[in-house]
Amino acid sequence: MNPMNSSNNSGGCGSEAVDPGRRDVLKFLAVGAAMASGAACDLEGFFRKSFRELSPADVRRMVTGWERKYSRKYGKTVTVSETGPMAGVKFGYGLDLSRCVGCRRCVYACVEENNQSRKEPQIQWIRVLEMDKVHGIDLNHSDIYYDAAEVPRPGKFYMPIQCQQCDDPPCVKTCPVGATWKEKDGIVVIDYDWCIGCRCCMSACPYGARHFNWAEPSLPAEEMNPKTHVLGNRPRPKGVVEKCTFCIQRTREGMYPACVEICPVGARKFGNLLDPESEIRQAMDTKRVFVLKEELATHPSFFYFYAT
Repeated sequence: MNPMNSSNNSGGCGSEAVDPGRRDVLKFLAVGAAMASGAACDLEGFFRKSFRELSPADVRRMVTGWERKYSRKYGKTVTVSETGPMAGVKFGYGLDLSRCVGCRRCVYACVEENNQSRKEPQIQWIRVLEMDKVHGIDLNHSDIYYDAAEVPRPGKFYMPIQCQQCDDPPCVKTCPVGATWKEKDGIVVIDYDWCIGCRCCMSACPYGARHFNWAEPSLPAEEMNPKTHVLGNRPRPKGVVEKCTFCIQRTREGMYPACVEICPVGARKFGNLLDPESEIRQAMDTKRVFVLKEELATHPSFFYFYAT
């Protein structure tokens, strides 16, 4: 299935429907500001339709343009995939809190795989929280900035948090221009060229899983991953929101997300929730499973469990 045929689940910020003229007004204002300042202006980028509204021919033409642009910029052959959801697949993720040791290898693997900004700004889609065993799961007593010579530390346990890929995502409802939506395989995606950087989605996300590019991302050419996806890890510009996409460029090709593959203790599980024999279903059917902030009824596709 082609991703541009996915249904539009977006809602307005404080309204039930998207005003189709709002985006056009913003684009005209941006073009006018660019022309007034004498800055170069990419008119095609400003005036193209949302990714979901493009024809297959338009998508291929635009993807080819991105491939040429990124290849020139980074001095290597860069590919941009537009692979859509597979039929009969809904991705789910499981994390075994009894195994996680807080080594943060998942964080670094995610940064490398998904072309996140390395510094100024430094962006990480996965956060690992260190918590006290005496308090249990208590976000008020968690430490995201723990600095330890060795992990796990005595009396501590670790809880990684990233996009929960909700079935009822509040981020999607609040986007005023429809730049983010949920695909049929369960992945919540962002059209980076349609995003206006208003950060409504960041305010709505109860998991702090979305991140804003305040400056031109720092991505050294030698560290750039050339295998990208149009809705995933292709380089993002300044002024847009980004987040975890379950490594869409990998999982839609039948591979594990980078964080699952790198975990040294096997704490991360991933698979098709619709397949009773999948690894994620086996964990859900046999372990004590819970979701983060269940009371909010966002219905995450990301599950936590204890193996023992």
